[in-house]
Amino acid sequence: MFTGIVTDIGTVTTVESPGETRVVVSTAYDTATVDLGASIACSGVCLTVVDKGPNWFAVDVSGETISRTATDQWTQGRKFNLERAMKLGDELGGHIVTGHVDGLGTVVAVTEDGGSHRVTIRAGADIAPFIAPKGSVTVDGVSLTVNTVRDVDGEVEFGLNIIPHTWAVTTLGTIHVEQSVNIEIDVLARYLQRMEHYRASAR
Repeated sequence: MFTGIVTDIGTVTTVESPGETRVVVSTAYDTATVDLGASIACSGVCLTVVDKGPNWFAVDVSGETISRTATDQWTQGRKFNLERAMKLGDELGGHIVTGHVDGLGTVVAVTEDGGSHRVTIRAGADIAPFIAPKGSVTVDGVSLTVNTVRDVDGEVEFGLNIIPHTWAVTTLGTIHVEQSVNIEIDVLARYLQRMEHYRASAR
């Protein structure tokens, strides 16, 4: 379980394919405090630490995960938003995030607005029902509040306001038009959909 509050930006240093794809990530984390088997969210994807050394850790990424996550994410030099799993008693500064990508979005606009940046993302019909103004969404592992929502041809375009701090300490500071991003919907929205589905089927 995560909060969507990024605590480091890591860099992919090595990508190997001995079977599953093994990705080595450099980090400022004190990896002596990271256990093998621990979970780390890498730009919104919950992965298990399978090896580590001073200021680096390795994860194995399945073909299924690669097929469902942002284009070119698993490449050398790629920057990751990193977050270690929550501990009991930690402050929940963002919202409840599972590290499971629900779908992909494409950045359609990035504009500066008084020091902040407004970012518009377009996502498919599978994501559209779960995006609401003032609701929560996770983009590349960052907990954000949705500002605007517009339905377009069965898809959805939603607007985000990225404050200067978030712009500076996450990879959102380098986001660009046509970039593919990982989206995780609010976990509460998942349960609401299930409740509505069950209620409809019981009629």
